[in-house]
Amino acid sequence: MSVPATMRALQQTSLNGPQDLGLITDAPVPSPGPGEVLIRVAAAGVNFVDISQARGTFAGGPQPPYLAGIEGAGEVTAVGEGVTDLEPGVHVIGVGVRGGAFAEYMVLPAAGAVPVPTGWADEQALGLVVNWPTALAALKPLGGVTAGQTVLIHAAAGGTGQAAVKMAKHYGATVIATASPGKHEVVRALGADYVIDSRGTDIAAEVLRLTDGAGADLVLESVGGATLDASLAATKRVTGRVVVYGVAGGEAAITNWELVYKHQIHVIGLNIGTLIQAAPQIFGEVMGQLFGLLAAGVLGPGQPTVYELAEGPKALAELEARATVGKLALLP
Repeated sequence: MSVPATMRALQQTSLNGPQDLGLITDAPVPSPGPGEVLIRVAAAGVNFVDISQARGTFAGGPQPPYLAGIEGAGEVTAVGEGVTDLEPGVHVIGVGVRGGAFAEYMVLPAAGAVPVPTGWADEQALGLVVNWPTALAALKPLGGVTAGQTVLIHAAAGGTGQAAVKMAKHYGATVIATASPGKHEVVRALGADYVIDSRGTDIAAEVLRLTDGAGADLVLESVGGATLDASLAATKRVTGRVVVYGVAGGEAAITNWELVYKHQIHVIGLNIGTLIQAAPQIFGEVMGQLFGLLAAGVLGPGQPTVYELAEGPKALAELEARATVGKLALLP
């Protein structure tokens, strides 16, 4: 399979944000090392990680100039030494720790590359290894959701939030979701029992009202900033859990004094990359459950909003401004 020497890609040139993400036409095409595969990217997923890296707030993130993007789907064009279970021509979705998804070609670790489900276009599989496992890990092995419990899901109109709403309802939970007003109908259509205005409402007071003062059994917290404090206040005392997996709205602090005297709850941190590395058996269970949900029709092919590669800065800016709904994709 012929592979060119250079390619089009989006390069981040500063840590000042997506406005310094620009298209270049002479990026070297990478070569797969041992245990890696090279794919011709058909679609790249846009994630808040990309924004965090562009602003220098992602721990251990790349230093500019770098080729942006972590999530890519496409056709395997070459395999590195030791790769025996994937071969050229197979379509996969994966996450590249070195980045480079916003390009025509990228390298993926073979062990983490998941075949695109039969009958799906590559772009429809975006989310399968980032958003959906994050939502499921937060709900099940970490959050311990069970039927009859109440789950508060922030940013419910986003890629991870939408999957979380569907899964939580499948597991028999009552779902209270937050979203900006223009996205409420989208979230209701996913099955949310209640939708709260994320921008103009006292979230904690509303959750307590809806739960007769008890609070939510589980909170999926991806916003941060002032929303984290609202999440803590909205959580059921002693047995309630808050799974924190995003910092889109900025950092927030919680003290040991608050955990003893104000918020007697379980606070759980989730980074899907760390979960994969530090607890691969748990990640394996999550992916097994995820494919079970796909087989059961709880989750189906994604329907991302697509942008051309050159529109990457626009897509990231709109995601950062929370002006988007669902998954976003760049098409090289």
